Amino acid sequence: MQTPAKHVLWMMAAMVVSAAHAQTNYAPTQVIADIGSTTAIDRWQIQDSAKAQQSGADISSTGFSTEGWYPVSGRATVMAGLLENGTYKNDVFYSDNLRAVQVPDSSGSLFVTPWWYRAEFTLPKNLAGRHTLLRTNGMIASADVWINGHLVADHADVAGAYPVHEFDVTRWVHTGANILAMRVHPADPRMSLSMGWVDWNPTPPDNNMGPWRGVDIVQTGPVELSFPQVLSTLRLPDLARATLDVKVSAKNLDTVAHDATITGTVAGVPIQQTVHLAPGQTQVVSFSPKTTPALALDHPKIWWPVGMGEHPLYQLEMIAAVDGATSDRANATFGIRSVSSSLTKQGYRQFFINGKPVLIRGGGWAPDMFLRDDPARMEAEFSYVVNLGLNTIRSEGKLENQRFYDLADRNGILVLAGWECCDKWESAAKTGGAPWNAADMKVAEDSMASEARLLRNHPSVIGFYIGSDNAPPPPIAKMYVDTLRAEDWSLPIISAAADQGTAEAGPSGMKMAGPYDWIPPAYWYADKLGGAFGFDSEVSAGADIPRMEDVQRMLSPQEQEALWKYPEARQYHASADWSTFAVLTPFDKALAHRYGALTSLADYVAKAQLDNYDNVRAQFEAFNAHMDAAKPATGVIYWMLNNAWPSLHWHLYDYFMNPAGAYFGAKKANELVHIQYSYDSNGIVLVNHALDDVHGLQANIRVRNLDGSARYEKHLQNIDLAGNHTRQLATLPAIAGLSSAYFIELDLASSDGKPVSRNVYWLSTRSDALDWAHSNWYLTPVTQYADLTALQTLPAATSEVRATTRREGKDDVTTITLSVPASSKVVALFQHMSIRRGAHGDLALPIRWNDNDVTLWPGESITLTARYESQGTTVPVVEMSGWNVPAQSVTATATQGTDH
Repeated sequence: MQTPAKHVLWMMAAMVVSAAHAQTNYAPTQVIADIGSTTAIDRWQIQDSAKAQQSGADISSTGFSTEGWYPVSGRATVMAGLLENGTYKNDVFYSDNLRAVQVPDSSGSLFVTPWWYRAEFTLPKNLAGRHTLLRTNGMIASADVWINGHLVADHADVAGAYPVHEFDVTRWVHTGANILAMRVHPADPRMSLSMGWVDWNPTPPDNNMGPWRGVDIVQTGPVELSFPQVLSTLRLPDLARATLDVKVSAKNLDTVAHDATITGTVAGVPIQQTVHLAPGQTQVVSFSPKTTPALALDHPKIWWPVGMGEHPLYQLEMIAAVDGATSDRANATFGIRSVSSSLTKQGYRQFFINGKPVLIRGGGWAPDMFLRDDPARMEAEFSYVVNLGLNTIRSEGKLENQRFYDLADRNGILVLAGWECCDKWESAAKTGGAPWNAADMKVAEDSMASEARLLRNHPSVIGFYIGSDNAPPPPIAKMYVDTLRAEDWSLPIISAAADQGTAEAGPSGMKMAGPYDWIPPAYWYADKLGGAFGFDSEVSAGADIPRMEDVQRMLSPQEQEALWKYPEARQYHASADWSTFAVLTPFDKALAHRYGALTSLADYVAKAQLDNYDNVRAQFEAFNAHMDAAKPATGVIYWMLNNAWPSLHWHLYDYFMNPAGAYFGAKKANELVHIQYSYDSNGIVLVNHALDDVHGLQANIRVRNLDGSARYEKHLQNIDLAGNHTRQLATLPAIAGLSSAYFIELDLASSDGKPVSRNVYWLSTRSDALDWAHSNWYLTPVTQYADLTALQTLPAATSEVRATTRREGKDDVTTITLSVPASSKVVALFQHMSIRRGAHGDLALPIRWNDNDVTLWPGESITLTARYESQGTTVPVVEMSGWNVPAQSVTATATQGTDH
């Protein structure tokens, strides 16, 4: 299995292979022989229909020559498939190389004509009494489908990114080799209900055309089981009892009637029912405590979001038998939990899990730009979400496959799913937008039904946005809500991510008032626009600059120079060419005013890390501080969690999965038990996101001048902190004699002195001033910037680094002790640790730190730990750098008992 780091290296290597060395191996898909099995088509051969002009009947026939076709993986879009084959000599993620694909030469675009997908699959010998079904799991944009020379469905039947369609192809298949061919039609998110990228990144040249969620071959007997579902109803507030309602669809695929006996277990409870099915009949088979009293569970295991409890899962397993023989199988994983939402007095949505209010703290999800499927990378991304202390992912379109939701379930990460903005999905909601026709309505209805069936069993999923930037118009809103209810959707239905409503779903309880571009940290404490009150569905201060090594591997030398020298320059890796966000002017201007004139790329990147950390921390901390307020903050989604490609904008971790300032600012703010400073009140606030109360805490508060001298100190003991609450601990008084740039150092420890939370702020005696009256949808102008330029005058500091590494299962865990000697005269500001696999090796990525980007004064020390996948016997090397600390490297010596 490839690690994400390997994935990135493999991807880059693949893209420099010449077309002459394209893959030539092709193995047919071997269909699993078992009744009730589902086999994914794991390999295709693809070709442009301009080159393969034969009919679908010919192409789906045995013996058809595919010489010159491209072998690709089972879920590859056309562009992803071409990248797999090394079609492009240059890395399309570097500089503006992608332009050459987006704007082709005089020979024309590869992506304006349909593309053929052809696969061979082998069926088992004994097909008597069996049905073979073809299942398409979403098609961008649509496809005509043939098997063994026969047209199965045309592009009117197989259309849309999300609908799941199933066809009984038994009459056209046979034992041994069979041929499936699909003519996939070009995609355009403005014209079809597919997938668009708005201003997140450049448009993929192929608009993601292809079977992006894959195609399956299903083997079943005469009665098929589909859409197994478990709905749990949990008794509140004691959580001591839950009832389970189980449903499954049974369909008779034969031309004669059958009696089918459905048996199975749900949460260990046996269930059984026999139904009579006429030819072609579908019946929903239900089980409940009325039919099966044991489905009323005492003291069930309760699923909680991360930080609030464990995430136990239950299993449903079912078998349909006809005439004593197994006909089909169905299974599902589910959790027992309660989800509800209501509106606050101010009209904002508040979510409750198992009766407890939860502050939603999340980020917006982006898949790979070419929709490449990488299970190891996805798993690593979820490990980052947990490590960041977030509890939610929002998917604005780009809805993912089953694996994504399984990972969310296992990790306790809440999911807010929904449709996307700014293309066909919302065209009917806009003034002057193109209205939908009957075919569009059918695709949208099928999409909603398919997504409801995919999502409804997952305890991680807590709601669905039927609109994003705009609520759907009445007919579409009604269709969505009716479809969800028909699919037994029990979760909140949200009209839009903006402050809009629909008759069917009511007010959204959301706000989408910006910002999306740079504002100062104090902005988040305001009581207007994007400040920390209510539920902010997407919001951030815009630019998030990766660390130097990533800037250098994504930007050309000319782009690197423009990044720090020319703030008005458009950056291809900032946003789409046409977008407001393609320039980083507000961010660059703030950086120069607040931290000092930019002198080099290294200076720019270093100052950007400081700013990103500070601003991202402030965003999440402001929502923390106001979660108990009279005008409460109920949710915030950082825009965005990640990127679809290497980007200078909108992420908590970059495409290379190299944690930088934004990552560690978010991680600091989202500590489970946390101490923080409030910009609006000079208050020191404690936050407890866990449900359990904490007792006997002790806190140290220091305000330090630039020279390290303490201008204010306070020590507090025997502090109690209620679960799922905040506490105002102290208010800093006016302090005379502060240097123009100064520090607040906060330490929180348990009753026995063990560190709980440490937080350091760098502040200015001159405040940032916002021009609220001239705000727009993405930015509030600044009329005065804080003055942190004195940080540039800090003398060089001394730090000592010691490191060891031990093996834990498949991981290496490196422990670092970072100390500033008491004899040192100066603060060691913003010290960053990285780990390489050997002295000149690659960075160890992905990597999960307990803390990083830390600040220490003379006589202080801290212990940092990092966990990452072990590779070989190379001894890790720790690299330390800092704002005013000379870089150094140390070998992380192996501790006794490791495999190094």
